[in-house]
This record gives sequence, C-alpha cells and structure tokens, in this order.
Amino acid sequence: MNEAESSFPVILSLPDFIPARMLNEFAYCPRLCYLEWAQQEWDDNEWTMDGNFQHRRVDRPSGDLPDADEMEEQAPEAVHARSVMLSAEGCGFIAKMDLIEAEAGAVLPVEYKRGSVPDNPERSWEPERVQLCAQAMILRENGYVCPTGVLYYAQSRQRVEIAITDALAARTLEIARELRCVMQSGETPRPLQDSPKCPGCSLAGICLPDEILHEAAHPNAEAEEDAIRRLYPARDDAAPLYVQDQGAYVGKSNEELVVKLKGTKVADIRFIDLSHVCLYGNVQISTQAIQELLKRSIPLLYFSFGGWFNGICGGMPHKNVELRRRQYRAEYGKESLEIARVLVQNKIQNSRILLRRNSAEGNEDAIEDLRRAEQQAGEAANMESLLGFEGNAARIYFQHFSSMLKPKESDGGLSGFDFTTRNRRPPRDPVNAMLSFAYSLLTKEFAIVLLRVGFDPFMGFYHQPRYGRPALALDMMEPFRPLIADSVVISVINNGVIQSKDFVRSAGAFALKPDARKAFIMTYERRMDSLITHPIFNYRISYRRVLEVQARLLARYLLGELPTPPEFCTR
Repeated sequence: MNEAESSFPVILSLPDFIPARMLNEFAYCPRLCYLEWAQQEWDDNEWTMDGNFQHRRVDRPSGDLPDADEMEEQAPEAVHARSVMLSAEGCGFIAKMDLIEAEAGAVLPVEYKRGSVPDNPERSWEPERVQLCAQAMILRENGYVCPTGVLYYAQSRQRVEIAITDALAARTLEIARELRCVMQSGETPRPLQDSPKCPGCSLAGICLPDEILHEAAHPNAEAEEDAIRRLYPARDDAAPLYVQDQGAYVGKSNEELVVKLKGTKVADIRFIDLSHVCLYGNVQISTQAIQELLKRSIPLLYFSFGGWFNGICGGMPHKNVELRRRQYRAEYGKESLEIARVLVQNKIQNSRILLRRNSAEGNEDAIEDLRRAEQQAGEAANMESLLGFEGNAARIYFQHFSSMLKPKESDGGLSGFDFTTRNRRPPRDPVNAMLSFAYSLLTKEFAIVLLRVGFDPFMGFYHQPRYGRPALALDMMEPFRPLIADSVVISVINNGVIQSKDFVRSAGAFALKPDARKAFIMTYERRMDSLITHPIFNYRISYRRVLEVQARLLARYLLGELPTPPEFCTR
C-alpha cells in the first residue's frame, strides 16, 4: 500500500444498526443494498413513487404504542400506532414500522407493500418476510409479545399473516451476517446476470447491470445487437431553462417557475419539467425559487453575460464518500495517466472522424497525422508527453477546421467566418467565439452530471486542479468536444442559422448577439437531445444520457469493478 492509499482508506465504518429495509434490499439484490446504503444512491421510478403514495397515511406518525410493561400488567384496548421507530441492540436492527396494532397483550407489525398478493405458496416474497421478521425481532427484544406479523398489499387490499418462526428468524440473522460481510469488504457486489428483477429496479440506470458485466468481461468491445438491455429512458423528459434577457426576473408561483421581463410574464415552466436552470448576466431570481430548486435537486447555474460559466448552486452534495475517496486516491496512482490517455485518444479519434466526414478538401495527410498522434497518445509514458501529443493533434485539427465550414455565399462565404487557429480569452473571431461558447455549455453539462454521480468536479486526472476550474468536467468532455460542441458550430454556420452579422465586436473580442445566442442554444439542445447508437452497447440513447453513462462507468472503474477506463469513440 502506497502513502496515498494509506491516507485514504476506502472501507467505511458500519453503523451500529442495520435498517430492516436494507435486509429486504439485500435479500432482493445485494448490489442494490450496497448502492443504496454504502454509496447512498437513489432514484425514483413509477413504482417507488407509487409506493410513496401508498405509504402516505402510515408515514405520518400517529397513535401511542404502550410500553411493554403496561401491556403485561393490563391489556389495553386495541391501538394503532403509525410510523414507529424502534431499535434492538441484541439483533442489531432498527426499523421505522408502518403500523403496529396492539391488542390483548400482543403486538402485530403491519408492513405496507404497493402491489398485489404474490401467486406463490407463501403468498409473499422472501425479502418482505425477512423485513417483517426483523421488525418482530425488534419488538420482542423491547419486551413485546409478537408471534406474527402482517404484509398488507395495497393494490389487492389484502392482508397476509406471517408467522415469525425460529426458521424465519434464523434466515433473517443469516442475511444480516452476509450483509455485514459485504459492507465491511468495501467491494461492490456484482450485478445480477440477466435478471428479471432489473427492469423494475429504480436504480437500474445507476447500477447499469448489463453494461458493467459486459465491460468487465470484454472491455470496450462492441456488444452484439440486443445483447445489452437499456434499462433506463433513452432521453430525459425534463429540459434545461436558459434565461438571458438582461433585467429578467425569475420567481416561483405554486408548482411553476415564472420568468418576467419588465413586470410582464414571458414564460412559465413546471418544476417537474426542468432539468436545470441557466441564468446569464444580470438576471435576478427570488429566494423562494432558489429554495424550491434546491429542494427538488434542480441545479441553478450562473453565467456571465458573455457566456462564461461562473458557478453552480445545488442542494446537499452527493453522499457517496467512497467514490470521492477513490477519486482522490487515483490522482496519486497509475489510474490518473491511464484515464488521461484514454480521454485524449478518444478525443483525437473523434476529431479525425469528424474531419474525414465533413471536410470539403482531401485532408488525407492531416487525417494520417491525427491517426499517428492518437497512437502516440495511447503509448505516452507520462503526463508531459501526453500533453505534447494532444497539443500537436489539436494544432493539426484546427489547421484544417475551416475546411469543414461551408457558409452560404449570400453571407459572404468564408470571408465572414475566417478561421486560422484556435484562440480564446477573448475569442478574436466569430468561429472562436462560438467554439468557446459551445465548450462553456458542454462544461456545465458535465459539471452537473459529475455532481449527480458523486464526483468532485474540481479534481481532474488530465487537467490539473486550478482554483475555480472544474478539471474533471474538462477531462470528461474531451472526447465529446468534436462530437457535440464542434459539430454544433459547424452546423449553425453551414445551415445559415448564424451569420456573420450576428456578432458584436468590442476591443477586438467577438460575442454572439442575444437573438443569435438563443438560436445557437436551440441548436445545441437539439444536438444534446438527438438519439445516437452507443458505439459499445449498441442501443439508442441521447447525447445527454451518454454523458451520464460515461461518468457512471468511470465511477465503476475507480471503484474497481471495471478493468479499464470507459471509452467513447464514434463509428
């Protein structure tokens, strides 16, 4: 173990009590339990939301459960106590019980389930019986008489009585022992193989069971068609909101975000339809709106008037401490160079393919030079060499970038979009102004995704940490610069969406006019929402979803589940 590893132990300490719900999850799928409890992952789907709805009454505390001594001395009248939290040191369990019914000196825990009674001999599933048994064991250890429990299935409105037998208690304790061993190992359990449980799991898009198993067995090899199930939506239902009118005011009205300009409402968007909110320059937002965005985990991003990404406002950071420890440790290990090599190689390859597809001229020499640089990047012995190969490839690529531009003759042809090399801070021509703006948009996309996955976006592997720079976001966007940002710039020029008159020039710097920026953002969003075929998993997915998948695969690599960093090279 090197110095860095000893400074960042990855195994987390186990709490004193195991929640009864985690026993249910572990019996259902050990990986699901680990993701939820150790890595604090969560996501809702229609079933979990329906489950919350079915629990709406029993989740509200009400009724008093008599002490066990009082029940022994005098049997109370029938009582119903809802949402009761109890723990027991002997068995090491803790549970918030939906409902406890007490009558004639005995108590009966009632666990609510959203579905119908299973069609099997036990009329219940083992994970549910284990959870109920843990609740009964807690009650017994607290002095109550608890011979049975009840599973209540909300959809069929039926109660199934479960006897708390010695065999069920032994099985519950056995699962608890296995759970503790897995948690103390610090290793994420493998996904279930082609399991019918996965499509209904709300964490399928986080777990990525088929993708992980494929990558672990065949790193970065293309999967056969239909071999990998896409267990999450191909694109997001929610969309970002951009507010760039100077002097605009963003407020909250019931379940909507309202945008006003000079006192007149210009837009209203439901919160459930928002993925994130971007404010440019002097746009005001109310405290009530900010608090609602924080409560709903909708990121709020601030940009300068010119489009510089200033920062992000979000709720509490992701609780996956284990991943951040692995990320910090990798900075000092061999993983850092390995990840950087893959990112740079992918970027050069995607640049080469974009140039080959879109160049009006025969750039065979440049394409061959890029192929050579790609190979050199894959063999770089250290970060300094890699920087050199990447810089050389960028020089070749941007030397020929203008060959992909075909502006309309009515707009003056190439004279309005003269481009010779990349420049920035400030951009000194229209093409560089659009490239910088597109890279800024892509940076914020990855900053949001990395925070959602649990990374620290400021600790990169290729881009070194610098005050205020989201280094990991810049790392992750490298392969996607040509595929998303550069493609959008080429598209708006070649399709006449942006013309040479759509820029303001000040002190030698160029920037898009407000209406042109709006048109540019719309083209960018269409690109992010467009469906592509994933080059490895062979299913259709939007670019915005791809960014999250790549970030989650990188997390699985750092957590030791995958042998190599994830790649993304267009075909």
